[in-house]
Amino acid sequence: MSLWLVRHAQPLFAQGVCYGALDVAVDPELTQAAAEALVRALPDTVTVFTSPLQRCVQLADCLVALRPELRYQTDSRLREMDFGCWEGVPWADIPKESVDQWTADFARHRFGGKESANDVMARVASAWDERQDRTTLWITHSGVAQAVTLLQQGVRYVAHARDWPLNRLKYGEWVVV
Repeated sequence: MSLWLVRHAQPLFAQGVCYGALDVAVDPELTQAAAEALVRALPDTVTVFTSPLQRCVQLADCLVALRPELRYQTDSRLREMDFGCWEGVPWADIPKESVDQWTADFARHRFGGKESANDVMARVASAWDERQDRTTLWITHSGVAQAVTLLQQGVRYVAHARDWPLNRLKYGEWVVV
């Protein structure tokens, strides 16, 4: 059994803006290019799940257009972290003390009032635990892929910001775990 993690294409959104649960569109040409590259690499049989956010659904739709035998299901556990009141705000405009509070209590602090890192870990772990002996594709986000990195290592709880993986999938990139 293998799990393919695919990150959506480049959002049509200003650089340097905090977004996670904000439902932003992605560049259609880059999405199509990502789908074309992915379809050449995917095995014949794969079960597809996607985050419900449009930047992931757009990639799933392009993939199905190229491989009509594929179907996908949305799974809200695969969505990016919800940054609450900071969604759509330039990082430069978020007060430093808010970021400091988050990193000082990374385990429990809900940055923007919505989710903590461990809230994200718990929901991604729930999806991780439901994997079966089949090849699966998750069309998702960087934060979910980082959580999977920890889950692969048997880590289900992150105590400190320094423990969160720094590796990030690039837009349209995938990895097989």
